[in-house]
Amino acid sequence: MSYKVVIPTAGIGSRLFSLTKNLNKSLVSLNNKPIICHIIEKFPKDCKFVIPIGYKGKLVKDFLKIAYPKIYFKFVKIKNYSGKYSGLGLTLLKAKKYLQEPFLFIPCDTLVKQKINPPVYNWVGYANKTSQDKNFRRCIVNKGNLNMLVEKSYKKTNNQFPYTGLCGIKDYKEFWESFNDLNNYDFLRGESFAIQKMLPKLKFKAKKYEWFDVGNLKSYEITKSIFKKKKIYNILEKENEAIWFVNEKVIKYSNDKGFIKKRYLRTKYLNNYVPKIIDIKDNFYSYNLQKGIIFSSNPSQKNLKKLLDYSMNFWNLKKIKKANTKQKLKSKKFYKEKTLKRIKLFYKLKKSDDNINKISIINNIPIKSLKYLLNKINWEDLCSGLFGRYHGDYHFENILITKKKSFLFLDWRQDFEGDISKGDIYYDLAKLMHGMIVSHPQVNLNKFKFLKKNNNIEINIFVPESIKKCRAYFYKWLEKNNLEKKRVDLLTSLIFLNIAPLHHYPYNMFLFNLGKIMLQKTLNNEEFNF
Repeated sequence: MSYKVVIPTAGIGSRLFSLTKNLNKSLVSLNNKPIICHIIEKFPKDCKFVIPIGYKGKLVKDFLKIAYPKIYFKFVKIKNYSGKYSGLGLTLLKAKKYLQEPFLFIPCDTLVKQKINPPVYNWVGYANKTSQDKNFRRCIVNKGNLNMLVEKSYKKTNNQFPYTGLCGIKDYKEFWESFNDLNNYDFLRGESFAIQKMLPKLKFKAKKYEWFDVGNLKSYEITKSIFKKKKIYNILEKENEAIWFVNEKVIKYSNDKGFIKKRYLRTKYLNNYVPKIIDIKDNFYSYNLQKGIIFSSNPSQKNLKKLLDYSMNFWNLKKIKKANTKQKLKSKKFYKEKTLKRIKLFYKLKKSDDNINKISIINNIPIKSLKYLLNKINWEDLCSGLFGRYHGDYHFENILITKKKSFLFLDWRQDFEGDISKGDIYYDLAKLMHGMIVSHPQVNLNKFKFLKKNNNIEINIFVPESIKKCRAYFYKWLEKNNLEKKRVDLLTSLIFLNIAPLHHYPYNMFLFNLGKIMLQKTLNNEEFNF
C-alpha cells in the first residue's frame, strides 16, 4: 500500500545538546547512519515522505536527496521553528496541503522495532511502561483501543502507557478540522491535540511497539548502546564530520563546504586509488559502497607487505623529490603552526590545571613540559620531507582490501596546507604508524586506559599481537627503503597531540598524554613501545 509519511525535522533538538551543534537532530548518527534513515527504511519503497524542515534544514534536504534519489520527498520550509508559537501544531499546518489523504505521522526522534502499520484505520502507537513515563504523554488504553491521550501531568492509572508519537490517520479531513480550534498552547501539542479532539466521534486503535526514544541525550545514549551491538565499522565520531553507510552508498558529511569541495577535487590526482564520487552537495559527497574488507579486520604482516609494495607505486617512491622552499613553508604551517593551534584548543576545551609549561609524570616517567619538548624539535629538518602524491589519513581503517586482492584507499585528506595535488609522504607513513599504536577497533571496545592518580598519569592500550608484528615489519621496511624512522615517530607523536582536542573525554586525555610521552622518548632517541 502506498501512502504518505510526515516526519517533522524543523526543531532545534536542544535536548541533544552538542550533538545538534552542527547537525539537525534527524541527522545525528546511530549505528553508522543518521536517525532519519532508520525511520525511512521501515517503510515500503513506494511511500512518499513529507519532511518539514527548519533548523539546519538544507542539510536534511541535501542529505535525503543524495541518500535516496529515487524516493519522493516533499520538503516544507518552516521559518518559525523556535520561540513563540513554534511547535508541531504550526509545523503540521504548514504541511496540511500535502497531506490531504490518509497518512502516517512519526517524530524524527522515534524508532520502533516492529513493522509499522499503514493508515488503513486510525491508530496510535504506545510502548511498555518505563521509569521515564513522567517525561511523555500517555495513552489510556482499554481493550486495544485508545480512550484518552493525556498530558504528562495527568494523574496516573494502571491502564496508562507512554505515547510513542507514532500514529496513523485514516480520517484526515476530521484531523484537519480539529485544527480550527488550535490555540497558542496547542501549537506545542500538534498531532496529539487533533487526536484528542477526534476521539469522542472516531475510534482509534492502540498498537503496542518496542520503542526507542532518541530525543534526549540520556535515551539516545541508551539506544546507541543497544544499536552498537550491530555496528560493523570502526568509525571514531567527531562533531563536525561523519561517515555514513546508507542505501549501498558511503556518504561523507562535513560542516565545512570547502572541505567537501577539495575532497572532490583531489580525486583527480588520486586517480583510481580512491572510489569515484557519484554525487556531491555543499556538505556531502557520496560513492558506491565498495566490496572488500577493511584492513584493520585482518592486519597481518603478509597483508602489510602487500600494502607497502602497492603503496610504493601510489607514492611513486622511487622518483619522489625532497620538499622545495615553498613546500617547506607549507610543512611548517601544517606541522608546527597547526600543532600549536591544536594544543591551544586542547587546553581551552579541557579546562584543567595542566598547561604547556607543566612537567608531568606519565607511566611513572617524568615528562618535560610540552613547551620544552616542542622547542627541542628541529622544525627546519622535520619540514624537509618528501613531496608527492599522498593520501593524508593513511591508516588501517581507511584501507580496503578488495576482492581482487588489491587495495582501495578511503577517506583521504582534503589538502596539505592548501595543496590538493601533493603533500609530504612522511605524513602518510606517520598516519600508518599511529594506527599501529592506537587501533580503532580497540578504542571502540574501550580497551584503552587513562587514569590520573595524584601526580601520576597512567595510560595504556591493548595492542593485538598481529599489530605488534606489523609494527616491527614496518620499521624494517623503513630502514630497507632509506626512510627515517625518527622522522616518522616524531610526526606520529604530533598526530596524537593534534587529534586529541577533536575527541571526547577520556580518549582525548589518553591521546594527548600519549603524544607527550612518545615525543619525549623520540627526541631522546629512546624506544617507544606499548
